[in-house]
Amino acid sequence: MGQVNEVNTGRTLGHVHGVQVIQHSPFELEEISQNGKFRQSTYGRLTVGVNQLLRVHTVQRVWQQRPSCLRPIHGCMHGDRHLGERIANILTSMPFIAVGIQAPRKNLNSKLYANSLIGVGIASSMYHSSKGRWRKYLRWADYTMIATATVCLSRALRDENPKLLMAASALCLPIQPLMVSAVHTGMMEVAFARRVVENPELKVVHNVHKMSALLGGAFFVADDMFPEIPYLHAGWHLAAAIGVGACNKLLE
Repeated sequence: MGQVNEVNTGRTLGHVHGVQVIQHSPFELEEISQNGKFRQSTYGRLTVGVNQLLRVHTVQRVWQQRPSCLRPIHGCMHGDRHLGERIANILTSMPFIAVGIQAPRKNLNSKLYANSLIGVGIASSMYHSSKGRWRKYLRWADYTMIATATVCLSRALRDENPKLLMAASALCLPIQPLMVSAVHTGMMEVAFARRVVENPELKVVHNVHKMSALLGGAFFVADDMFPEIPYLHAGWHLAAAIGVGACNKLLE
């Protein structure tokens, strides 16, 4: 009866001008323990749950908007749009094989690097000649082979590398090859600059390497931003091959 009276009273007061009835939500009930202390209300627990969901949603949105270098390789969205571009990309993949054949093979690390360059040329040519469902897997193999070559070069230039870095590179290699390539390419650039200071005769080769690296980076970014312009990827192949060929001087 008491509950019925409360409902009727609420309805009656609701019709009175100037009177606003606030309904008491069952979720705002607070439980009182035996010692007289208040426990956390159901409403409070719901508020905490909603806040946690909002934080998770925010983190997910930030992660989804991360740059492409932090994303796994799922396949190339464009490229090889016509036969001429496909042929150009295949032919410009061949210089990597030639550079790998000519690379010094003084020890095991340098041999691994030379063979990885040959692998880059083979993986790239296979990708650009592929069609259908295999194309995305070969795109992954292409980027992963490039990242492997940068790791092998870093290993060949330095007899001792941080074990933690090499372990992290091995773990990230299959899922984040572009990030691995960026890290070890940066390490190579630092090693190249130091070697030029020690041996000024490498300055000309270093300048060629720097120019080809800048040009290759420009082609790489332009290929991603302006996919409608043909042969940009082939230009990146040639510039990268020249820059890699200059790096061979560091292993002599």
